[in-house]
Amino acid sequence: MKKTIVVSLTMLLIGIGGVFWILRGHAPPKPDMVALNGAVVEAMQNTDETEVLRLTRDALAKEAARIFDAQTDRNKALSFYLCAYVAVFAVAAGWLILYTDRTILKPFKKLEVFASRVAQGDLSFPLAMDRKNRFGAFSESFDLMREQLAAARENERLAGISKKELVASLSHDVKTPVASIKIIAELYQAKYGATAEMESIISKADQIDLLISNMFTATLEELQQLKVSPAEITTAELSEHIRASDFRAKVRPFSLPECVVMADSLRFRQVVDNVIGNSYKYADTDIEVSGAFDERYFALTVRDFGPGVSAEELTLLCEKFYRAGNAEGKSGSGLGLYLSKYFLNEMGGSLTLENRDGLWVVMRLKI
Repeated sequence: MKKTIVVSLTMLLIGIGGVFWILRGHAPPKPDMVALNGAVVEAMQNTDETEVLRLTRDALAKEAARIFDAQTDRNKALSFYLCAYVAVFAVAAGWLILYTDRTILKPFKKLEVFASRVAQGDLSFPLAMDRKNRFGAFSESFDLMREQLAAARENERLAGISKKELVASLSHDVKTPVASIKIIAELYQAKYGATAEMESIISKADQIDLLISNMFTATLEELQQLKVSPAEITTAELSEHIRASDFRAKVRPFSLPECVVMADSLRFRQVVDNVIGNSYKYADTDIEVSGAFDERYFALTVRDFGPGVSAEELTLLCEKFYRAGNAEGKSGSGLGLYLSKYFLNEMGGSLTLENRDGLWVVMRLKI
């Protein structure tokens, strides 16, 4: 900005000084009275009036011509200087316009675009910064503000995801003990007869299960994934999870080959809860558990002796919210096998379903 002011004042002073210099060096021409008086005296010495008039006229014409030539030279000098000054002024004005555009207008245009993008929620758009520019520090402050806003938004997003994951995880984990309470109440009712208390317990268990299912479904829809952290665990730990999930004692005695697999203990427990809970709900038979090595995997098979499902439905059982035809009248959200398959895939394993005299659920874990 200082350069602009200095250049403008310099051009103004040059213009004013040039005009004064021309006016001083080229003053308006005045009549030469000495020459005119000499011409008049010379004419008066002549007795012929006609000759006197001619000499006087010639003297006046000569003086007029001299004055005209002097004025013409003065006008030419002024015209030349003005043209030169206009040319220089035009160059200076052009430079001033370019300088103003580069140092003031363009930075503000960038700020306008930047502010518009930020207002639209785009915090990934950086503000280009020129440290040589007078607005460089100003632009840097705005860009730092953008980075802080982006960081705050990311932290808020991560916090939101963590909360939703916690709600989803707790919702799903609570479903199993609620189902257990309902089943135990039904067994007690079958053994000792129906009572109002047992009916109330079963009704409340159904109500809690429905509320948890709705909350879990709504939360899961907003999540891209649930965290799975596989680590080395032994097949003995897998056996403990299976026995802990078998609260109705439907699993026949079994033993698994000893080895170490990669699994998330918490998520695997959820998978086993889902698989055994489905067997209780849809087959209600004994459950057989076996384990075998399949190349680089340990294959854990859980089978029941129920009617299974149709071949068409078998490939859809692991889809989100899908429920088979035999699920009519039974509580559930159609997410158990979907989540089980997702968890096992995140552990580096897999889940497959087969129909062979009952439903076979094969869970493969990396060795």
